[in-house]
Amino acid sequence: MRTLNEVGINGPIETVFEIARRIDLWPERLAHYRKVRVLEGDLETSGVVEMAAYREFERMNWPVWWISTMEIDREEARIRYRHIRGVTKGMEVEWRLAQVGPDDTRVTIVHEWKQPPIGRRMAGGFIGHVFVHHIADQTLAGLKLAAESRLEAAVNG
Repeated sequence: MRTLNEVGINGPIETVFEIARRIDLWPERLAHYRKVRVLEGDLETSGVVEMAAYREFERMNWPVWWISTMEIDREEARIRYRHIRGVTKGMEVEWRLAQVGPDDTRVTIVHEWKQPPIGRRMAGGFIGHVFVHHIADQTLAGLKLAAESRLEAAVNG
């Protein structure tokens, strides 16, 4: 299973990267995130993090959670996760940020789940499309709003 989500954000890569890296603030910035906790390490270089969100459906919010290792690579403007607990155990996630203009940043999230556990192989497409892709789209939309609002506030004083 592989999903790809992208968004363009009006802002310099340094600002966008900082907002993406600060997962501890996601529950304040992103309505679909219930909780983010750093279990080990830090948000500067690497650690183990627990994340919980909702997959919003028309009439209900389906709770999801996972625990991941997290590696931050400032030089390459990348953040990598590897799910180590939860339904998506073994999933690899990479956030790639690229400066595409003087004040424009492209953010790409790639989720790869090469070998879902036995019994979940058939669910890979369902989990990938219905849950992973949708939640990543919501996350990118929320981060875009947070970054662009922050930059607009800085410009307007």
